[in-house]
Amino acid sequence: MDRVIELAIENVRSGQGGPFASLVVRDGAVLGEGANSVTSSNDPCAHAEIVAIRRACRKLGSFELSGCEIYSSCEPCPMCLGAIYWARLARVYFAASSEDASKAGFDDSFIYQELRRPPDQRKIPMVPVVNHKSLDAFRAWDEQSNKVPY
Repeated sequence: MDRVIELAIENVRSGQGGPFASLVVRDGAVLGEGANSVTSSNDPCAHAEIVAIRRACRKLGSFELSGCEIYSSCEPCPMCLGAIYWARLARVYFAASSEDASKAGFDDSFIYQELRRPPDQRKIPMVPVVNHKSLDAFRAWDEQSNKVPY
C-alpha cells in the first residue's frame, strides 16, 4: 500500500492528475500500475484503477484478472468498481474511503443516487429507442460459433 500512496503523491506533484494510484498484483508480483491521468490525457475514464487494469490485462494477454488483487489509494468509484468486477479481480484493498475523497472534492455519491433511479428519471435523460433491429446484435452473438464469452 505504501507504493500506491507514493504513486498518488507523485501524480499530484507532477501535475499529471488527481491523488489516485493503483496496482494490480498476483502472487506478490505487480502486473499493472496506474495513476489518475484524467486531466492530462483529457480522458474521463483514465482513473488509476482503469489504467492499472488495462496494463495488467495487456501484460497477461487476457481480459480477465482472476487470481489478481488490486491495491488503490482510495476506495474505487462506481466506474472503477464496475471494471474491477468485469475483470474478475479477487480482492480490493484501498487506503482512503469514498468519504475521504468526497471531502477532498471527489464526490461520486450522485452517481450511486442516479443508478437507483429509473432511467427516465435520471438527470441525464436516458431514452430507449426500440425498433425492429434492437435485438439483432444479440441474435448475431447467439449465432456466432467462435465467440469468446466474458
